[in-house]
Amino acid sequence: MRPVDVYFAKYAESHQNPTNKLIHWICVPLIVFSLFGLLWSIPFPYLKFLGSYNGYFNWASFLIAFSIYFYYKLSPILSYFMLVVVMGFCLGVIELAEWQKAGGPALWLVCLVIFVIAWVGQFAGHKIEGKKPSFLDDIKFLLIGPIWLLHFILKKYSIKY
Repeated sequence: MRPVDVYFAKYAESHQNPTNKLIHWICVPLIVFSLFGLLWSIPFPYLKFLGSYNGYFNWASFLIAFSIYFYYKLSPILSYFMLVVVMGFCLGVIELAEWQKAGGPALWLVCLVIFVIAWVGQFAGHKIEGKKPSFLDDIKFLLIGPIWLLHFILKKYSIKY
């Protein structure tokens, strides 16, 4: 078995209950999205050479780069698809930042509320499952959750990962 399949098999052990799975389909993407938004909100030093892109390179960029590299080492195909998902999340975060500039709520506050609610959902799902979250055994499983969901979509369309 490839390392990615080993991770998926181990992750699946604590994700058998249909309700817990459904909760994960909702909460895992929300956690990833909100984490990007929270990191995006942390002030980043102005880097003159970035020009007009200066606001788009921030602390979330490091998490994105690290996670895509981690995914690439496990499965290049999954990393490419995850990069597209991440780009969509970044567009959402940019929209929230623009809303904030227009007088809406603070980006960090919106993302913090999403983050907390999604984690409450995750732990409720594991309470229903009757098993502890996988990341309590190995922190890498925090990164496995999003691609575990993505691999089901790829399998549905017969895309080998």
